[in-house]
Amino acid sequence: MSLHKIRPFKRGFHGFALILALAMPSLSIALPNQAVMTQSIPSSFADLVEQVRPAVVSIITTKKTKSLLQEFRHRIPKNSPFEEFLPKNKQFDEFFRRFFERESFQMNRDGQPDKSSGLGSGFILDAEGLVVTNHHVIEGADEITVKLHDGTKHVATVIGHDAKTDLALLSITVNKPLPFLSFGNSDQARVGDWVIAVGNPFGFSETFTVGIISARGRDIQSGPYDDFIQIDASINKGNSGGPLLNRQGEVIGINTAIYSPTGGNVGIGFAVPSAIVEPVIEQLREHGSVERGWLGVQIQSVSDEIADSLGMDNTEGALVVEVLPDTPAEKSDILAGDVIIAVNGKTVENAKKLSRMIADAKVGNVAKLTVWRHSSKKIINVTLGRMSGEETIASTTQGEQPASDVLGLTLSEMTEQTRQQYELSDTLEGVVIVDVENNSQAAKTGLQAGDVIMMVNQNQVSRVEDVVREVEKATNAERKRVLLFINSKGTQQFVTVKID
Repeated sequence: MSLHKIRPFKRGFHGFALILALAMPSLSIALPNQAVMTQSIPSSFADLVEQVRPAVVSIITTKKTKSLLQEFRHRIPKNSPFEEFLPKNKQFDEFFRRFFERESFQMNRDGQPDKSSGLGSGFILDAEGLVVTNHHVIEGADEITVKLHDGTKHVATVIGHDAKTDLALLSITVNKPLPFLSFGNSDQARVGDWVIAVGNPFGFSETFTVGIISARGRDIQSGPYDDFIQIDASINKGNSGGPLLNRQGEVIGINTAIYSPTGGNVGIGFAVPSAIVEPVIEQLREHGSVERGWLGVQIQSVSDEIADSLGMDNTEGALVVEVLPDTPAEKSDILAGDVIIAVNGKTVENAKKLSRMIADAKVGNVAKLTVWRHSSKKIINVTLGRMSGEETIASTTQGEQPASDVLGLTLSEMTEQTRQQYELSDTLEGVVIVDVENNSQAAKTGLQAGDVIMMVNQNQVSRVEDVVREVEKATNAERKRVLLFINSKGTQQFVTVKID
């Protein structure tokens, strides 16, 4: 299986296939509330379709591409010995043009740049002509045209776009007020709710499909703020940027991606929720770009094992793996090993949630962080900075492996000899693992000779006895696991291991 952003439908294909879905036998399950459930199923969406149809648009993009002849010339390096064999005259160009045509290559007769076009979807946001779509629909386009419900076409101007959330805001000029759609509250949408997807799949404009919300909070690894709504309403290539509507005709999402083995619809689609879309579009509208809050920590979600080792009742929160230098976090009291469990009183469900909460906060505002440290809560105030480029707001780290314990480890304090033997940095501090007993709890977590234990249960260690003491404390507290902060060949991470 593979994940596809719903790329704009490309014109100029040689063949066309209609894929028919095979109907599976249906099962009738009697439920106590079946009469009530039947009443909630709408008999028709026709009235809603008529209401929203005029505000849905098609996005037509055009991109200039180099002809093969231009590309051929471009790939010959300057001052190359082959350059002298490429005469710059019309006869030579005509020869190559005819050759490429015979070989079925796309080629413009005059050797000028060819054009490729794509189709996407969008919707009108206000009466003056603001249009919302996906960033990937208009990315790299030289010309963007918006086709309205009445068939008229209008050249669009890009107000702003944001690759991290895959959103873009366009503007068209029309001498009359336009029908538009309004945002709904995606946070109130529930799994099982009816939804309507609208768009321009394969160039078939104003296509409406109906389904339900299959899941919430999907992370499909497409960006730092993934929090997709999963739907089973049919969406395909060309649907990108189209609205996902609730039964009231409000926009609760932007159709963006599908999960499919072939690139076609298999009933698994993803939409960016309006809770993410609305604030991003508002910033694009006001500033043309998105300004995000910046904390400057590397984080990972809390596993059951980590929660147990820290004496936490649940896995809510984001574990701080590293505080980056010269960041708002470093200027505050945040430490590696802290678990950030709330921001301004709002619960942090996981690492992704914290990233989004910090990003949504205004630059310069003071964020009130509730952290879990040494089995108790602590309040830390941080003045958020401005994120630019690829800086880390609160980035997640990969490899959240269940942690390790000290049992089965042969340890050594940091010396010049151990630094040289394991090629450790002169600034790295901690206790060095020099041997790992086979089949021990530590071995099962992947610990190896040369790894450096920097902290145990959120406490820094520099001597072997520090490690032993912290393990004993965890054992006396009847904890099942101990949390280690490890530096392994320059990579830092938290690991836990079961205490025998």
